[in-house]
Amino acid sequence: MTIAPSQSAGSEAWSDTRLLYALEEVVETEINRHIKAAKEWMPHEYVPWSQGRDFDGVMGGEAWAPEQSKVTEIGRISLVVNLLTEDNLPSYHHEIATLFGRDGAWGTWVHRWTAEEGRHAIVMRDYLLTTRAVDPVELERLRMHHMSEGFESDNAHSMLHSVAYVAFQELATRISHRNTGRESGDAMCERMLARIATDENLHMVFYRNLLAAALQLAPDQTMQAIRDVVVGFRMPGHGMPGFERSAARIAIGGIYNLRIHHDDVLQPVLRHLKVLETSGLSPEGLKAQEELGFFMGELDSQARKFEERRDALLARRAARA
Repeated sequence: MTIAPSQSAGSEAWSDTRLLYALEEVVETEINRHIKAAKEWMPHEYVPWSQGRDFDGVMGGEAWAPEQSKVTEIGRISLVVNLLTEDNLPSYHHEIATLFGRDGAWGTWVHRWTAEEGRHAIVMRDYLLTTRAVDPVELERLRMHHMSEGFESDNAHSMLHSVAYVAFQELATRISHRNTGRESGDAMCERMLARIATDENLHMVFYRNLLAAALQLAPDQTMQAIRDVVVGFRMPGHGMPGFERSAARIAIGGIYNLRIHHDDVLQPVLRHLKVLETSGLSPEGLKAQEELGFFMGELDSQARKFEERRDALLARRAARA
């Protein structure tokens, strides 16, 4: 669907209510496309149940030990971060339901998205516990701590900020899952995370297409929202205990780092939407576009420096080994 631009320079800013109403037909179209593209799958089919056995505690089983799992150390770290992120679904649902509403096409999408995301946490936890990939006691304590803190979006300025954020975040999550699977050392884990990543890609396409429609409808406001989100982007799990340390190890391990963030997350979405080529902007929109272009250049430089430091670190580790 093509929407003719209707925000001219100097025009009054669109309110969230007006934007929600104007974009509802786009949301309905995208839901129909999503449902046709999505394939039903069952979490239990991706868990090797025959590997399971009782843990210690009330069942009197065997206590967990790191050597019981075939998953690599970096795979284990990333799996815990990814699962704890998925676990905070109640907070995410509250955020988008508050912004998008629970009625009409918007409400239909909010509930559909929540149901699909819930499957991800189910299958990941079942896999991790059945294969003894992680310490179940530590995992539960981290879950309780993280969910007790809740989640508040960095980008809750407007619904446009939220749409822009999830367009990038869903792609970032897909990349993280796929790379975690490849680095896990377990073919079953990789297959499970590839299935989850397929869902995340469909979610990204939904929000990316919605963002494209918003860019046509309210180009200046949308450009400013994209600028704000890209410049201040943080993954939703940033509030979990030990996140900075885990993120550093994940970065060095090649699962998710500045280079991946720049090349595989930000650039594809910006390029698809032709954000830096958008014309007809007001002075405010043009300023946001220029700042976005400058930031992307700076981020590329930071990513290059990170790669140099990482390569030097890995070389020193290899020499010691």
